[in-house]
Amino acid sequence: MDGIDDILTADGARLYEAVTALLACRGLITAAEIDARVRATDAASPAQGARMVARAWSDPAYRVRLLGDGTRAAEEMGIPMRGLPPLGVLENTPHLHHLVVCTLCSCYPRAVLGYPPFWFKSAAYRARAVRDPRGTIAEWRTTLPAGTHIRVVDSTADYRWMVLPLRPDDTEDWDEARLAAIVRDTDMIGVTVPTA
Repeated sequence: MDGIDDILTADGARLYEAVTALLACRGLITAAEIDARVRATDAASPAQGARMVARAWSDPAYRVRLLGDGTRAAEEMGIPMRGLPPLGVLENTPHLHHLVVCTLCSCYPRAVLGYPPFWFKSAAYRARAVRDPRGTIAEWRTTLPAGTHIRVVDSTADYRWMVLPLRPDDTEDWDEARLAAIVRDTDMIGVTVPTA
């Protein structure tokens, strides 16, 4: 069995090299650009989005830029977005809570949140988030005040979404690094809320 795995790995590497060479030969992209994109994709994680959230909580001007153009705000933080669908950022308020779902598959802002969690891709989550959003987030032990409206937003192949959650109380004196440490991927999807 190890021999088959070795052959498949070698074949995959040869295919990758051939496609890279073809793209470079045609002047579409260089091997260095492909390698940079692979490194950026591998480095993507919820920590990227958490840094963006923490900065928005700390810097009102960045918050405005983030809500106006999530793609440019991500690039401002050193997150490469070239060639990716636009990123929209939805701000939670005391009266409005956003929940992100991809009803068709698993469209997810990978550049800022990394790979989607397994449950985000599940048919059960996708259906329940639309049908019963309050019940869905309750399963995550998230309880919102009765008057809070929940808006379900569909992430698509053409446009990706993330949530700017409410900043927890008693964090006014925290620096960005400490704030980023309390932000989880689930907070930026809307199934949970950050706590101090």
